[in-house]
Amino acid sequence: MLTALFTIFASSFVIALSGTLMPGPLLTATISESSRNGFITGPLMIAGHALLELTLVGAILLGLAPFFRRPEVFVATALGGAAILAWMAFGMFRSLPALTLSRQADPRRRNHPLISGILMSVANPYWIIWWATIGLGYILYSWRFGLRGVVFFFAGHILADLAWYSLVAATVAGGRQFLTDRLYRGLIAVCAAFLVVFAGYFAYAGLEKLNAIL
Repeated sequence: MLTALFTIFASSFVIALSGTLMPGPLLTATISESSRNGFITGPLMIAGHALLELTLVGAILLGLAPFFRRPEVFVATALGGAAILAWMAFGMFRSLPALTLSRQADPRRRNHPLISGILMSVANPYWIIWWATIGLGYILYSWRFGLRGVVFFFAGHILADLAWYSLVAATVAGGRQFLTDRLYRGLIAVCAAFLVVFAGYFAYAGLEKLNAIL
């Protein structure tokens, strides 16, 4: 059981990190506001982000738990998740030459970082796609191990967000240059490679379950 829970935690961390590394509204807001408000911006942004996602996960579990247990739902989410992961990996590899952390958000934004974390998450269509496919599939898989499985999944997911955005905030607030664009692109490439592996696993699990149904 512990091995399975650790696997859920570790794989959730890597998959979440792969998504959170990519540029989006939350990243640009963190970069902009960290220059004014300091390191604490990163953790506060993710606190707002986590509150939104925790609410979403809770709503899914409370309202759709019986639905999750249906084998056809597992097949659909596994195969859909595999396709989205493969698409993400392709997009990440393709975007490598142009990726940079030198982005600025709207300097007029004055929301509290906690509120910005919520608003910037909702403003990202990719966030909705992620939870409708990969996130839903992972909740379904984790639910096999009960509430503990979901807790380990969510912990790995949020810790990946917290680690990355804290690093970005610390880099911007401190004016340091150790997080270079070259290192950033390297992290993206490694994560994209992991996504290909996870896509293969999700596809295999989905096809195996489909074969059992048929």
